[in-house]
Amino acid sequence: MTNPPRPWWAFLLKRPMHFALDAAVLLGVFLLAYLLRFEFRVPQYWWERALVQAPVVVLTQLAALRFFGVYAFIWRYVGIHEIGAFFKAVLVATVPLVAVRFIHLGPKEIALVPLSVVVMDTIFAFGGTLGLRVLRRTLYELFEKRNAAAAKRKKRTILIGAGRAGALAAREIVGRADSDLEVVGFVDDDRDKHGSAIQGVKVLGSTADLPHLVREQHIEQVVITIARAARQDFRRIVDTCERIPVKARVIPGLFELLQGNVSVTRIRDVQVEDLLGREPVQLDHELIGRFLTGRVVMVSGAGGSIGSELARQVARVGPKELLLVERAEGPLFEIDRELRAAYPNVPVTPLIADVGDETRIDALFARHTPEVVIHAAAHKHVPMMEQNPGEAIKNNVVGTRTFARTAGRHGAACFVLISTDKAVRPTSVMGASKRVAELVVQDLDRQFERTTFVAVRFGNVLGSAGSVIPIFREQILKGGPVTVTHPDMVRYFMTIPEASQLVLQAGAMGAGGEIFVLDMGEPVKIVDLAKDMIRLSGLKPFEDIAIEFTGMRPGEKLFEELEAHGEGLEKTRHPKIMIGQLQPADSDALEEGVRRLVGAADKGDADEVRALLGAVVPEATLGAQAKASASVATLAPRPAAISA
Repeated sequence: MTNPPRPWWAFLLKRPMHFALDAAVLLGVFLLAYLLRFEFRVPQYWWERALVQAPVVVLTQLAALRFFGVYAFIWRYVGIHEIGAFFKAVLVATVPLVAVRFIHLGPKEIALVPLSVVVMDTIFAFGGTLGLRVLRRTLYELFEKRNAAAAKRKKRTILIGAGRAGALAAREIVGRADSDLEVVGFVDDDRDKHGSAIQGVKVLGSTADLPHLVREQHIEQVVITIARAARQDFRRIVDTCERIPVKARVIPGLFELLQGNVSVTRIRDVQVEDLLGREPVQLDHELIGRFLTGRVVMVSGAGGSIGSELARQVARVGPKELLLVERAEGPLFEIDRELRAAYPNVPVTPLIADVGDETRIDALFARHTPEVVIHAAAHKHVPMMEQNPGEAIKNNVVGTRTFARTAGRHGAACFVLISTDKAVRPTSVMGASKRVAELVVQDLDRQFERTTFVAVRFGNVLGSAGSVIPIFREQILKGGPVTVTHPDMVRYFMTIPEASQLVLQAGAMGAGGEIFVLDMGEPVKIVDLAKDMIRLSGLKPFEDIAIEFTGMRPGEKLFEELEAHGEGLEKTRHPKIMIGQLQPADSDALEEGVRRLVGAADKGDADEVRALLGAVVPEATLGAQAKASASVATLAPRPAAISA
């Protein structure tokens, strides 16, 4: 590939030419100052003085420019940051001119530069040398954009949302010559913005105007730049784009914007996660800061989807030390490396350990003395735990009890258990084991006065390991079919960052013994989720990709619940966090039940494990299927006339 021809002015890039051009400009502005001083009628006497003074003045100014590092700047990148160096250089160069005038050093022909000439020359020298570089940058960008435009055709694009995120995106797109986007305008539903311009891009109308704007302006794609879009608004915009039709793309969410990660290269296609989880989370940052900042924080299960995101959120707050507990070496290595690169000022300590290994866990607590403990380690896959119920007991019950009891013995200030909506009237071993873990944590809160024990319960998180979205995505890439267990199955969904932030908020609010419940919004039908993912892949459900109903799996239920009947959720000061009013279990009965569960798990007796779980959690219906039919049905590709 041959390089594009260099413009005629490229020879100016050579460093000796920098000095020559600056010298010419400085000489010119010095003589111009004399001309203005005498209104372009300079007497012979003063012209002679000016010609003697000029070399001294110009050399002084060049020396000052060199001293302040001006010649280290790359001309094509000069900007606001470099202005200070130019200003300091010309100002310092002025000092000797003024000083020698008043203390009468040197010949009068050199010393007596009129003060008015000195002032004007200082201003002109600053503007001239800086302007020379601005001109160079302007010429470079024009040349670069012309070459880029010749190399590829830009896509005519409308940005949806003329707020802060839209302004950041517009600035990034317009300012990059290598962008393949041509921003035609904004649309925004705030009518006060209509007709205004942001980053030189005009607001053309509202989202209701999109159909005719796309036709009239020959728009090829729209980019959604609304960082705070509610789920229903985001879906409305995507549905509008599908009807037009025009391709819809999206920028990252608000949290990524605030981290300074916006770039044209990160504008991407709309994903199903955008339809389900772009609503912002309001946090009490002061309360979370008091909870975590400057403290030793331990996160178990730190290599998992939720544990790793909790570790990221904690690192952002600035803990004294962040302890990552994980038994899988590979995931622990990855999150440790990521956090060290992203937060070099936060001490991160990776600790390989099984939360059920009491000797190892006790040694870690004795050595590191964590003040806040967040327990995310657990077996979470429902069908897998139905086949391995003893392992669910060992990890979810025994592991939680060991980890939590050790935290209490070593005087940790707070212990937070990550629980699940499947613990409500559980129909699975996994859900029942997490309900026992909740009871264990509540009981320990009564035993250890120095430690606050709380649990936080929420539903499915988008994109976690083994969740439905990665599975659907893989099935679509393979051409289908997409498998759904039941046409009426619904689930609550929340993004991993949203859930993690609310976990920290709830932990900071806890007084001890509470089971916090996160508001998961409206439940989503899994079959509708499958249809959305197929459409967002540019395909049609039931036509291009079949949807197959496989029947409910052991332990599953049609509807997940966040509270059992009679629990009576109470509101907290946070709109998305509630408290379940659950009575703690009898300590002796719970201890005996856990002891017997451990014995059954050690023997590998699956039936006894289920029976004992039913005894400890009377509301559980283990082994019982949901009432709805679990018959298998397959919807093969149908003719286009049949609606989905």
